[in-house]
Amino acid sequence: MAHIIGSALPNIPWQNRPAGSAEPVWRYTGNPIIDRTAVKDANSIFNSAVVPYKGAFRGVFRLDDITREQYLVTGESADGIHWKLNDEKIFRGYDPRLTFLDGRYFLSWVCHTDKGTSIGIAATDDFETWDRYENAVLPVSRNGVLFPRKVGGNYMLFTRPCDKGHTPYGDIFLSQSPDLTYWGKHRFVISPVNNWEMTKVGAGPTPIETDEGWLCFYHGVITSCNGFTYSMGAMITDINEPWKVLHRADCYLLSPRELYEFVGDVPNVVFPCAALTDAETGRIAIYYGGADTVVALAFTTVDETVEFIKAHDLIGR
Repeated sequence: MAHIIGSALPNIPWQNRPAGSAEPVWRYTGNPIIDRTAVKDANSIFNSAVVPYKGAFRGVFRLDDITREQYLVTGESADGIHWKLNDEKIFRGYDPRLTFLDGRYFLSWVCHTDKGTSIGIAATDDFETWDRYENAVLPVSRNGVLFPRKVGGNYMLFTRPCDKGHTPYGDIFLSQSPDLTYWGKHRFVISPVNNWEMTKVGAGPTPIETDEGWLCFYHGVITSCNGFTYSMGAMITDINEPWKVLHRADCYLLSPRELYEFVGDVPNVVFPCAALTDAETGRIAIYYGGADTVVALAFTTVDETVEFIKAHDLIGR
């Protein structure tokens, strides 16, 4: 049995697997949990970052407003399902991730520069004031995801270097830093090699530390005659050298099947950005964007996910 290395979270959002379901990840029946009307003048509210905070939950959410500018807003929830979002925009950019690291909450997101997108990093203690760090990497890059602790004395950051277009370069890399300011020791992690992700891949929620290695959810994209389809995959990387992949599923774990994933500003999108974990039960709650329009929630356990990855393992074939 696989085990999460971390803290108990007895109030983790949860819904048992529906009767008759054999899927490795199952959806919350009340999806979407946040729709596009939750903030005034919002066009859409979708990719989200969520962490436990003082017995409840805080989050940072991507908001595209009715001018179609991209911003981040904060929110709070008692149960991780019902959210109150704040109107104040904290940063310009998109696709946030949150990590509790060194006793503070660190936000990473795709920020805009005059040369393209970079990875912004900021830290907070209260989700009201933020200490901004230098951008982590050169433009153009997306999907910057911090690890929840140092590895080998360095902070770790997944990124996807790309160009000013919407692809075509789609590999995940890992960068290292002694101080969250100077980044180097860049390592290749994965390329899109499976059929369902042949266009590009990008890191998802904060990696989850387990006794099997780092459990990493990510998104993969295939291009069909009707455009992109975004799905969620998973891999396990080495605990001490997290750029080394030990196991990787050759198939997706969650892919667009519901109306709120099919219909929206960008059809056919499941985009995972956050995962809550309970080390006591092994439960995992995954927040994801649906069709670049709403926030949805899905569930799994560390046992089921690790078993599924190994049963469909691409590594070693």
